[in-house]
Amino acid sequence: MSLQESAPSLAVVGVTGAVGQEFLSVLSDRDFPYSSVKMLASKRSAGKRVAFDGREYTVEELTADSFEGVDIALFSTGGSISKEFGPRAAERGTIVVDNSSAFRMVDGVSLVIPEVNPEAMKGIKVGTGKGALIANPNCSTIICLMAVTPLHHHAKVKRMVVSTYQAASGAGAAAMEELVQQTREVLAGKPPTCNIFSQQYAFNLFSHNAPITENGYNEEEMKLVKETRKIWNDTEVKVTATCIRVPVMRAHAESVNLQFENPLDENTARELLRKAPGVYIIDDRASNTFPTPLDVSNKDDVAVGRIRRDVSQDGNFGLDIFVCGDQIRKGAALNAVQITEMLL
Repeated sequence: MSLQESAPSLAVVGVTGAVGQEFLSVLSDRDFPYSSVKMLASKRSAGKRVAFDGREYTVEELTADSFEGVDIALFSTGGSISKEFGPRAAERGTIVVDNSSAFRMVDGVSLVIPEVNPEAMKGIKVGTGKGALIANPNCSTIICLMAVTPLHHHAKVKRMVVSTYQAASGAGAAAMEELVQQTREVLAGKPPTCNIFSQQYAFNLFSHNAPITENGYNEEEMKLVKETRKIWNDTEVKVTATCIRVPVMRAHAESVNLQFENPLDENTARELLRKAPGVYIIDDRASNTFPTPLDVSNKDDVAVGRIRRDVSQDGNFGLDIFVCGDQIRKGAALNAVQITEMLL
């Protein structure tokens, strides 16, 4: 990790959370250059010590004055905190890369997956003195579009049906701990502790715990619909989703059914995915080996498999694929750090 005087000054907001900790690990892994770094969190976490890059830092309480002299701030907080402090930081000339849903659908805010739509960052650079807000998409959107976009560019997706199998990591460190605790309790014949989720999670699965909207979809499902349209800059594309929590520790899986405007056979699809940045293929039919959440846990790249023609559609106008990606890394921290790298 490079401490350099001429490099940008950083702030990590929400540093004590699961994604905040992952921000530090990704910055370190990728040797991101910085001149200084502030560790920021809520009043409750202020005073805690955080190790980073061979040094110890004291966590400071997040205030409006925290961004004085900060070039780039990586935010991993709840939407309400982002809404309060993100714009304030941007007004002071800080470029904010926000991991919450607060700004994703706001007009004029770039919603970016670097491998998919880098053009959305046009004109935003460090060193100009101009602040900006950049939104990190939802984890399920990132994991899905990493695999689907190369196919979309080739044959244009008309309709996409997504079913997600989402890990505990998507609900944070406390949810991961609760899954471990519940598993022990259930195996010991005890009633499970349900603090984070309202029902038993161990040895069970249930509809994603995001609030249900007026149309019967939950917010997680609607994020996939709206964010895909914004990232692809295509208001016509039809997207529908069903999001499910599964008792997996980390990394989300998604089953994706695609209908194309132009023909695309499975061999061409395989070639396109083989060349796609940030994607690798696990697709061995002979041994029945395909992507699993464990394959991608703690990995940067998204795995794709089960690549096959959709037999319910005539010709080569439909494909089914299965995608797995680490929700904390590519689905959150890594994507945000890659955005930050583009700012340099």
